[in-house]
Order: sequence, then C-alpha cells, then structure tokens
Amino acid sequence: MTTKKTWFDGVNLVLMLLLIVITLYPLYYMGIVSISSGGAVSRGEVLWLPKGINLQAYKYVFDDPAVLRSYGNTILYTALGTLISLVLTTLCAYPLSRNHFYGRVVFSLFVIFTMFFDGGLIPRFMVVHGLGMVDTIWALVIPTAISVFNMILMRTFFEQIPEALHESATVDGAGEYRTLLQIVLPLSMPVMATMFLFYAVGQWNSFFPALIYLNEKELYPLQIILRNIVIQGDMASQTTQMGADMATMSATIKYAVVYVAILPVLCIYPFVQKYFVQGAMLGSVKG
Repeated sequence: MTTKKTWFDGVNLVLMLLLIVITLYPLYYMGIVSISSGGAVSRGEVLWLPKGINLQAYKYVFDDPAVLRSYGNTILYTALGTLISLVLTTLCAYPLSRNHFYGRVVFSLFVIFTMFFDGGLIPRFMVVHGLGMVDTIWALVIPTAISVFNMILMRTFFEQIPEALHESATVDGAGEYRTLLQIVLPLSMPVMATMFLFYAVGQWNSFFPALIYLNEKELYPLQIILRNIVIQGDMASQTTQMGADMATMSATIKYAVVYVAILPVLCIYPFVQKYFVQGAMLGSVKG
C-alpha cells in the first residue's frame, strides 16, 4: 500500500506541476514578449527569456490617451456595475430563499425561465434604445445587472442559514431588511466575495455590450481598445510617433496592452480566492 500511495502521490505531483506550467506559461510568455525588442520577437527568438529588454512598448501604451481614458472608463464601469449587480442579486435571492414568501415557486420558475429563453440581440437592443440608454454608462451596467446562475447560487446559500436565526431576529422586532443587513449578510461573506469576483471579472472583461451600445469613442472601455489593437492593429494616435517601429513593435505592444488589462484582476484575485471555493461549494450544494 505504501508503494502504491507513493506512486499515486508522485503521479499527482507531476500532473499538478504540468498543469501549473501550462496555466502560467502564457502569462509568462506575454510578460517576456512585452519587455523584449520588437526585432527579437519578430524573428521568433523569444521563447523562455526576454531578448533586448526594454519598456518601450509600455511607454507607447501609457502615452496613448485612448488607452488611459478607456482604463478609467473600465474602472468606473466595473465598480458601478459590480455594486449594482451585488445589490440587485441580493435583493432578488433573499426573498426567494424565504419559505414564507408568497409565490416563491412561481417567481423562481419565472426567473429560471430566462436562463433558457432569450429574446435575442435585436429585441434587447430595441429595449435599451427605447429606454434612452444607448451611448450611456447605464447600457453597460443595467441590462447585465443580474446573472440568474449567480442569483441561484446566492439563494441556495441563504437557504442554508438556520431558520432559528430568522425567528430570533423576528422576536427581537427586526424586519426583513434589518434581518438581511444585520444577520444574513454578515454570515454570507464567502458567497458575497464569490459574487464580487464573478461580477467584477465579468464586467472588467466585457466588451460585447460596449460594442453594441456605444458609439462615442470617449465612452469605450479598455476591452474595446484592446480588441482594436490586438485584432485590427489600431494604434492610430501613436502611428506618427512610432513611425517605422510600428511593424516590429506591434507584437510587443499587443502583449503590453493585454498585460495592462489583466493586471488588476491578478492583483484582486489573491485577496478573495480564500472565499471563492467555500462560497461556490456552499452555495451550489443544498444540505
């Protein structure tokens, strides 16, 4: 048994190390390419170590006013969108978790129905346009405010909170809002952190709503600028400054922009990761 366990642990260790390398190497590769010379990258010389180390690509990125403006837009959209999503998801999940809520099953079925049936892009655009939200921040944070999957996850977590706590709060004269704020939410930090991560990352990486609803370039989020640079090679505001270097530095600039875009998520994730698994597991299994 000891030999079999040793082999099993050894194979697991090798597989986990291989998985770590496969996961981290793309991030590492983007990093070394973004600080290498454009010539070395275009010749395919950059694989494991950077060549001709310089930060010129990052200088071009941060000198581009469109990138800085879109970065600020994305921070605003993410902060406001995450706040709205957390509030609305909580206010939807909590009533549906209460057994005495009249029509609970009907409302739950109505909400779940939207997971499988959707009006489509054109009706959705017509609604947003009819509400006057086109070319506004609200078009990016209101239509996608609630994820039904996240709401079900949070509702299931709320259902696991002992009923005795609700009864005690009621005896003490607390209403539903006070019970939610002072009893339920303090006990729900794992699932709230999980929802925060889901919504914040989703909002940060979102580009399709902006592509559909925004026409003003001043309102573009970072992901639209990133898409234009990576797919279309659009760095118009830097073209005259870069001149002939554009061809050789295009790859390093693309990876530099990608790194700038993912950096905030990489910085936030370690602080909420300890709640992530606990919140997801507790909210997905009712017991």
